[in-house]
Amino acid sequence: MPDHEYYMRRALELARRAEGDTSPNPMVGCVILDRDNHIVGEGWHRKAGTPHAEVNAIADMQAKHGEGYTAYVSLEPCSHWGRTGPCCEALIKAGIKRVVAAMEDPNPKVAGNGFRRLREAGIEVITGVCEKEARRLNEHFLLWVTQKRPFISLKFAETLDGKLATSVRDSHYVTGREAHVYSHYLRKIHDGILVGIGTVLDDDPELTTRLVEGKNPVRIILDSKARIPLTAKVLQGETKTLLVTGRSADADKCRELAKRKNVTVISLPCEEGIIKINALLPALYEQGLTSVLVEGGSQVLGSFLDAGAADRVYAFIAPKLVGGKAALPAIGGTGISAMSQCATVTEPELLTLGEDWLITGRIRFARN
Repeated sequence: MPDHEYYMRRALELARRAEGDTSPNPMVGCVILDRDNHIVGEGWHRKAGTPHAEVNAIADMQAKHGEGYTAYVSLEPCSHWGRTGPCCEALIKAGIKRVVAAMEDPNPKVAGNGFRRLREAGIEVITGVCEKEARRLNEHFLLWVTQKRPFISLKFAETLDGKLATSVRDSHYVTGREAHVYSHYLRKIHDGILVGIGTVLDDDPELTTRLVEGKNPVRIILDSKARIPLTAKVLQGETKTLLVTGRSADADKCRELAKRKNVTVISLPCEEGIIKINALLPALYEQGLTSVLVEGGSQVLGSFLDAGAADRVYAFIAPKLVGGKAALPAIGGTGISAMSQCATVTEPELLTLGEDWLITGRIRFARN
């Protein structure tokens, strides 16, 4: 018997090559072995609308004049027609005798139907190999397709004593070059990047992926009163920008902003001048965003935490001490009154980036 976990990890490795490029589709990799357990084909889904991993692996196998027996796939093969044909039928036609999959696809269009079709065709199906790793790989897609809202990641860079900025709001270069580059990678793998109007007024950021190769995320600005300057960098260029205003914002200015190329203005209800997060998430889902990286500032990060609307945290920590009661904490908002009510970070991962550290993990709220 082949080492199922070994070949599945290779399939997962192939799938990750397209990280940030497949949305709204999941990342999928496929490895095909012959009867003697030699790899004869490999492939991965490269971009939405292009051939899926199984089809690419079969094409690779055929180019090498191989004959496949076992296919390792990081997600259940699809059984329906979309922009491409069903992968189940491609595997059946290619003569595959065994399919080993990491997990079932929760997409209602698939959801076990792929496995059923393969078994009906006489193909042996094995599931659950490296399922935990497969779920981590496609956590954005899995939440989006099951909960009908974007996956929300909170990202911030803070000093060792928990400060986002000094008392005069200086937040430039909290962390070093390596952390800065990695933060641009995080932008690449999310569909959208979100900041509040305070960040725009203080820093006038571009919110692009200029330090890494890859697409720019949709820029989302929370600006309840439409205070954004018409010269702001996020209103320029070809990258799409969503400006989220309150319903009492200046109507004339909103109409002027909406005329800008690649700018969309969305009006949502506010509470005490703050956009209501429980109204924002459905609006972002309607915009087709499967994942959003919330970069700040402190109050915006706090509003997502207060609303219980966060799924993962990326905390960049610099070995620096700022001090001062007036210095901004990384996460503001209302907060909680008892430690028993804390949100907790589960499945933590630690990465060293130059002199800085990155701690990431899934967020679990006390009420869950």
